[in-house]
Formats: sequence, C-alpha cells, structure tokens
Amino acid sequence: MKIALAQLNYTINDIVGNTTKIEDAIQRARSMGAELVVFSELSVCGYPPHDFLESEEFIQRCNRAVEQIAKGCVGIHAIVGAPVLNLNPQGKLLYNAALLLGQGKVLSQHHKALLPTYDIFDEYRYFEPASTFEVAIVNGTRVAITVCEDLWDDQPVSRGFARGKLYNLSPMEMLAKQNPELVVNISASPFSWDVEQRRAKVFARHAMQHALPVVSVNQVGGNTDLIFDGASMAFAPNGSIAMRLKRFEEDIVLVDTNALAQQKAVEPAAANDKIALIHDALVMGVRDYFQKMGFKKATLGLSGGLDSAVTLAIAASALGSENIRVLLMPSQYSSQHSIDDAVGLAQNLNVKYDIVGIQPAFDALKSSLSPLFDGLKEDLTEENMQARVRGTLLMAISNKFGHLLLNTSNKSEAAVGYGTLYGDMNGALSVLGDVYKTDVFKLAWYINRTAEIIPVNTIVKPPSAELRPDQKDSDSLPEYDLLDSVLFRYIEEQKSVLQIISEGFDAATVKRIARLVNLNEYKRFQAPPFIRVSVKAFGFGRRMPLVAKYTN
Repeated sequence: MKIALAQLNYTINDIVGNTTKIEDAIQRARSMGAELVVFSELSVCGYPPHDFLESEEFIQRCNRAVEQIAKGCVGIHAIVGAPVLNLNPQGKLLYNAALLLGQGKVLSQHHKALLPTYDIFDEYRYFEPASTFEVAIVNGTRVAITVCEDLWDDQPVSRGFARGKLYNLSPMEMLAKQNPELVVNISASPFSWDVEQRRAKVFARHAMQHALPVVSVNQVGGNTDLIFDGASMAFAPNGSIAMRLKRFEEDIVLVDTNALAQQKAVEPAAANDKIALIHDALVMGVRDYFQKMGFKKATLGLSGGLDSAVTLAIAASALGSENIRVLLMPSQYSSQHSIDDAVGLAQNLNVKYDIVGIQPAFDALKSSLSPLFDGLKEDLTEENMQARVRGTLLMAISNKFGHLLLNTSNKSEAAVGYGTLYGDMNGALSVLGDVYKTDVFKLAWYINRTAEIIPVNTIVKPPSAELRPDQKDSDSLPEYDLLDSVLFRYIEEQKSVLQIISEGFDAATVKRIARLVNLNEYKRFQAPPFIRVSVKAFGFGRRMPLVAKYTN
C-alpha cells in the first residue's frame, strides 16, 4: 500500500487552521499517488488540548471539522486524530480516537486504550480507554490502527523501587489476533533528547514480534513547554527503520509498505547528537511560541554571561536578529570584560542593544529603605534588590515596545533556587530552564562550531551573577559538574539521597543539594514555562507539593 505520512505542525484550538493544513495535505497526498494519508494524534485540535476537552463547543467544532475533512476523502483514505464522544452512558465523556475517513465519510473509529498519566501526560482525566479492538480494511488491506501509547504497552511501572509493566493490556496483541497486514500508529510524542531512540525500539519490537510493517506519524512543533520533534518513521517487518521524516520540520513522505524491506536502513538519532538536538528543539520552541501567540519581537537581559549569550543566539536563530532588542544592565560590580563580551555578541548577531546602568535605581531603593535598614549590614537582600531592578527595567522594555521577555535561567539554577523571584526569574518563556549548566556550555561551543558568535571569553570565564565584589557562582554552589551530576540523579532518575550517596558522592554535598531543590519548589511554581528537552522537566512533568515535609 502507498501511504503518505503527513507530519504537520498544529496549533491547539486552531481547528480551522488545522483543518486547512490537513485538507491541503490530503490533496498533496492524492497528487503523490497515495491510497492512504496518515496524520498524528488529536491532529484536528492539536495536542495537548488540556481542559479545552471539557468544553462542549470545542468538541462540536472538532466533530464538524472531521465531517468537513471526510467529505474531501473521495478516492483516497485518511486517518486523523480527534476527540469523539463516548455514547455509552458510563465512563468518561470522550475517547481519544483515530478516525478512518474514506468515501466522503467516517468509516470507523479506533479508540486509544492506554491512557498515560505519568510525567506530562494526564489523559485519563478526559478520556475513556478503549475496550474493543477492530482492524480496518483499506483497499483490501487489513490495518491495525493504534494511537501513540497503545504500542508502548511494555512501559515500566516506575523507576527504582518498583518492577513490572505499567499496563496489563497490549492492544497490539488483541489486534494481532485479527491477522492485520500493516500497523499504523498516530502519535503526539513529546521531544526529549533521547526519545527517538526509545521510540525506535518500541516500534521495531512490534514490527519484529508480529512480522509486519509499522508506520508511525508523530506531531511536530512547539506548544508552549512541549516540543514535538516529528521524526516520524516507517519500519520494515524485520524491525529496521526504512524511512524517517525530518526532525523539527513539517514533512510529507510517500511510503510503499510493500517495498519497505528493500529500503536501506536508517538509524535513529545517536546519543552524540544530544546537543544538536537540544539546540534545534529550543530554536523551534521559541519560534513556535512567538508565532502561535501572535508575537514577533523579543527582549532579554544580556549580561556578558553564558546563559544570556546562549539564549540570545537561540532567539536570533528562531526569530531573526531584527526582531530582538536586548538590554545591558551593568551594576557597580560588573566587570568591563562582561560589558565588552555582551556588546561583542550583540554586534556579532547584529542585534539592537541598549545600556542602562542599575546603580541609580538601586541607590534610590536603598535610600528609601535606609530608615528600615539602618545599622544592618548588606547581604542577600541588596543582591536581590539589584536583580529586581533589572527585572523591572526589562519588563518596562517589554511593556513599552511589545517585546516578549525571554528568561535566561538554566535548569541547574532553577533546581536549587539560584535566582531572584520578580528579578532574573521574570519572563514569558524560559529558554534554558530544562538545560543543565554543563550542557549550556556545550550549547555555546555548538553555536560557535563554524564561527565565533559567542565571545570565547564568555564561555571560559567563571560564571558570576556580579552582584557583589568578586562574586562567583561557585561561592554559593558546588562546581557545576558535581552539582549537575547530583541533580540529574535526584530529578531525572528520582533517586533518594541515600542512593546517590551510595554511588560515592559526598554525603553533606548531596544533602545540601537535595535540601535546596526541596526548599525552592515555591520559586519554580512561579517561574515561566520551561521548554522541555529532558525526560523530567519542571512544570507539568514534575508535580511536587509546595507545602510538605521533605526528608533527606
């Protein structure tokens, strides 16, 4: 069978726009000679729609869109994803469905059975799981139609303390009893830097186990914190990847399932591509956030430090240098080389920059507070006051010129609370909030891979907030190599303090880091959304109580 894999970038609740994209892709697939065109999970409404699914009007618009798309499916079949009503008076009101369209109508519905509720997913909040499974017939071919997680049935139940499988049902095993000749999977599988390899293993296992070709179409594009990388794939019955679509771009490719076994095998992204993948994901995340929100221009505070430099380079790639205006805000403790580095980067990228020193505003604040602070020595309070002056200046630029403020904090800082609420934590979107500092360094070198865009001095000098004399990050935090090693185990791997100590880390250091992570949940609760590039990002994917007794 000739199948067009239509990997498209949808906007949540832009049902008219999404419908137009789908209809255009069907026309293109028809011109390519496709018998069937496959779209991604919940393609009609965009993924994830969250509580839009609780709106009756939203569901009605989705239904009307499906009917409209179906009318154009004459002489060609299509599989689209949409929420559909559960007509049974018992259970949740909706199904997450793959709909087979053809002959101008909806030919069959195929409901998602495995509804993930881990990490960023919360599908059982809205959907009823499928209880029946039927193969579809497309031009005489028996097709097992599955929705995303339905092929991830061997998910482990948890990390560390628990063993076993998360699900006690395998939809594909049920469908296999009906002798399908082809497996189709529609997905909205979010990006993390290693997810393509994990996807490939899942689909390859099913292809080999059932000796069937498998095609999977994944969503592409950024939806606030979530990035969808696309990288849709087609697998030969022997489990090799016969076709992979572009990463981080829309793409439509024609696949002949009868010839998949003859295709040259394609490898998934390798682990050494991690930084390149993260870079491209962040660029797309920034670009789509602005485009889908209807904004064009950005601002940020450019300090001469590493985080703001990498954020600016990514923003320039995403939005164009002409759409960015940055603010340099030196304090009395700022070094001249930091100012020079910031100016050099702005000039290298041809970005408009302004310099506004924070000392006058800081002095005014100190003067106003002097009756209250008289006789008290300066401490962290004054450092935070400087950061909040900077935050106020940046928000003024944002308000006056309509530029969205990009936050420049990294994941290491966000984890341990090394940032000032209403100061350097301000922003509409956190570009590096899911990138550890050690990887920010690697991103900087990657950005400089063909030319020196970020001044080398910015990369190699010791990181500093420059809010007191001779300040360095290492005065307050462990060295980043050590800090990030502990944080990764505590956050991504969800290991206990004792487990981390047992791996050879200093006990006092581990306890201190864990305490900082736990104490600063309230800061992250008020932080801008982080673009997710890891398997465990702050935000929807890591839900911890603000008020709790944490133990080490």
